[in-house]
Amino acid sequence: MMRTRPLKVALLGCGVVGSEVTRIMTTHADDLAQRVGAPVELAGIAVRRPDRVREGVPAELITTDATALVKRGDIDVVIEVIGGIEPARNLITTAFEHGASVVSANKALLAQDGAALHAAAEQHGADLYYEAAVAGAIPLVRPLRESLAGDKVNRVLGIVNGTTNFILDKMDSSGAGYSEALDEATALGYAEADPTADVEGFDAAAKAAILAGIAFHTRVRLDDVYREGMTEVTAADFASAKQMGCTIKLLAICERAADGQSVTARVHPAMIPLSHPLASVREAYNAVFIEAEAAGQLMFYGPGAGGSPTASAVLGDLVAVCRNKLAEATGPGESAYTRLPVSPMGDVVTRYHISLDVADKPGVLAQVATVFAEHGVSIDTVRQTGKDGEASLVVVTHRAADAALSATVDKLRGLETVRGVASIMRVEGE
Repeated sequence: MMRTRPLKVALLGCGVVGSEVTRIMTTHADDLAQRVGAPVELAGIAVRRPDRVREGVPAELITTDATALVKRGDIDVVIEVIGGIEPARNLITTAFEHGASVVSANKALLAQDGAALHAAAEQHGADLYYEAAVAGAIPLVRPLRESLAGDKVNRVLGIVNGTTNFILDKMDSSGAGYSEALDEATALGYAEADPTADVEGFDAAAKAAILAGIAFHTRVRLDDVYREGMTEVTAADFASAKQMGCTIKLLAICERAADGQSVTARVHPAMIPLSHPLASVREAYNAVFIEAEAAGQLMFYGPGAGGSPTASAVLGDLVAVCRNKLAEATGPGESAYTRLPVSPMGDVVTRYHISLDVADKPGVLAQVATVFAEHGVSIDTVRQTGKDGEASLVVVTHRAADAALSATVDKLRGLETVRGVASIMRVEGE
């Protein structure tokens, strides 16, 4: 039997995502009620600019006092889609203190203070759900946290930022340079006026921290994630990748060490074979590849951003949290029992593609090979082209530690016959 008294929801933020959440809650109110087991009522919407025109948003629900809204004793669930660290953090903890559960899309806050927020939720017997914080509409947090709870996840490898994937895809398919591809992404609305958070990897790093924490049942903060942007990727890098049967993607990579005693989390551009499922992810789409001990290889694919996809994830969490409210229960909280340390990037072992500008003379290849051998970095393949006294030397290594590769490159820069290091890129997805 359906409960007649509605569950009341406060919405913090009414931009692209918040407006879509409002639309879905209004137009699908009857369906939501049937799925939850009680009416779900939007009780207030906190915004910074109340005079802004918001089509389809009831004006009587608008308020600028977000704190007063979350302190109302009758609010059951708070949806936070304002982003940033403050005032979002204070509003979420205040919501917990006043008996409300929280649904959030705030990746930056969760990556920085997820442990404290989970602790606050547990202290007050509330839920903290955040499917929308990682990959838009793609169900990822819940499968990791619930469906794979009985399995051992060893690796999470994914494209978790649509803007960067669009740019790299255009560079690959059209031969465009980085600036041209960025301009196209901006014109189509895929890139912000200031794209730094996307192209420098900050957005993907926050998502990597969240995914690693859930996958490996340990605490991983944003500061633990190695981050490298993709602004230095060139058309020449794509040409080299194609010669290897690869393409280039900005990847979030979370791994459990072979001995199981530590984890790593990193974001950087990488070459991946065209045969890998992630290589075919085009335009602004996201995809995440999970390797688990019993389940094997799983791939999750779909739109990773935008108002409608993100709102879909928010509403999915809202339904789950409302059901928990009716059952007087809470869903899964933080699982960090393994307490695994996060290893530094220097310990990460992977393959590398190094392009060197060298003098076109006898003995250069032998000198370069000697430096690699001195640092214990094994060479897989070498390709050399040149004329008129100048040459390009491309070296692809077997798997080596990042620290060893860095020492190798530093030594190479000191060779008289090496004019410069044109590019260094990791090779993943073997």
